[in-house]
Amino acid sequence: MNAVESAVYVVDDDVSVRTALERLLKSVGLTVQAFTSAREFLEQATPAWSGCLIADVRMPGMSGLELQDELNARQLSLPVIFLTGYGTVPASVRALKAGAVDFLEKPVDDQTLLDAVQTALERDHRSRLHQAEIKNIRQRLDSLTPREYEVLTFIISGRINKQVAAELGTTEKTIKVHRARIMEKLQCASLAELVRLAEKAGIQALD
Repeated sequence: MNAVESAVYVVDDDVSVRTALERLLKSVGLTVQAFTSAREFLEQATPAWSGCLIADVRMPGMSGLELQDELNARQLSLPVIFLTGYGTVPASVRALKAGAVDFLEKPVDDQTLLDAVQTALERDHRSRLHQAEIKNIRQRLDSLTPREYEVLTFIISGRINKQVAAELGTTEKTIKVHRARIMEKLQCASLAELVRLAEKAGIQALD
């Protein structure tokens, strides 16, 4: 089984629960893939899978919370909604701190679950847009030469060309050339746009 689109992945060892969840989710037009255990899910999951995961907390072998830990360790960033018939405050706190969207007790109200799924799908969509943007920025930054990258750090720190030239022991004209190439390679039309791009990439301004 290999997902090629956004889906809701259901992991629960109870066949009646899986069937009910599949029926509910499909009734509102969602694509659903169901698994009988956390291990079965992990054997097939890939970073390309998008959507969200609904998991039972208590399952034989690997629990839902252990599954969440493994997802985080593998950097599989599917938002998780937990279902449990044995809700406890410590378990819910642990799940939410680890990034879970919600922690719902069985039997869960249909609309409550669908609302949680919608929230999770929206979170996943925003996350993947952000990841794609950062990847694109990183690719542009990789096109800079080491000297251009060095000049970039000065520019985003508010240094003017004359100051950068003095710091690097070169001419103002040379810095102007570097600056023009940086703006072109990073596809930035203004200093403000350049600063925002650097912030998104995590580039630290100089003191």
